[in-house]
Amino acid sequence: MKKLEDLFNLKGKTALISGGAGYLGNEISYTLAELGATVILASRDFEKCKNKCIEIKERLGPHADAIPMELNLMNKDSISETFTEIEEKFGGLDILVNNAWSGKKNSFESISDQDWEYDIAMSLNSVFYCIKKALPGLKQKKGIILNITSMYGHVAPDYRIYDGIQFTNPPSYGAAKAGVIQFTKYLASFLSPYDIRVNCLSPGAFPHEITQQNQTFIDQLSAKNPMNRIGKPHEIKGAVALLCSDASSYMTGQHLCVDGGWSIW
Repeated sequence: MKKLEDLFNLKGKTALISGGAGYLGNEISYTLAELGATVILASRDFEKCKNKCIEIKERLGPHADAIPMELNLMNKDSISETFTEIEEKFGGLDILVNNAWSGKKNSFESISDQDWEYDIAMSLNSVFYCIKKALPGLKQKKGIILNITSMYGHVAPDYRIYDGIQFTNPPSYGAAKAGVIQFTKYLASFLSPYDIRVNCLSPGAFPHEITQQNQTFIDQLSAKNPMNRIGKPHEIKGAVALLCSDASSYMTGQHLCVDGGWSIW
């Protein structure tokens, strides 16, 4: 019988977190590092990733292993180069966390063709490209894929709580995240012969600090779920630990919501 501590143990594992130094990516990176994994923080902002890696090592001690890498998800060559380097250095990944996001706030009226295409490329197409490049190593190591999606990939934003476009969730974001949820289920089926597990985690609502400065909006957002509050970044750590470890060894193709109960109403 395996002990609980063994099921959550990631020592000897290598994990890449795209956007690993971001608002929620930071907590994902810390979670996997705390469980013993070598974590690769990858984004276009190499310096931000580098500084976060230094912070992880300082806080977790000499046994923590955090590595920064530059990864431009809007550039196929960059994706290819990053995963080739990982293959050469580590023999591939044990864990791939597709988390990164960037884009503009938009309503349906304000969104341009270019904004739509950018968001789909960033939030959906890049997930496909990264998994394709990571697949040889994941096959060899019988790895884990965790896609970070969103509550707005399975429920619609309530237009009544959005005033103008400053805080509005763009339609392209929800469409892309819905695509990732379905893609997760597809991959869970078709990669199961290789013992690769694929799940997704939908946070909501976890507004960034700048958004939290608008108390009226935050109050309205909080009232949308039974817990009547927004999420704190560390509150995704338990779900991440579960889905990226052997603690979830009989779970694949699942969509786990960490949303304060938002989606039950």
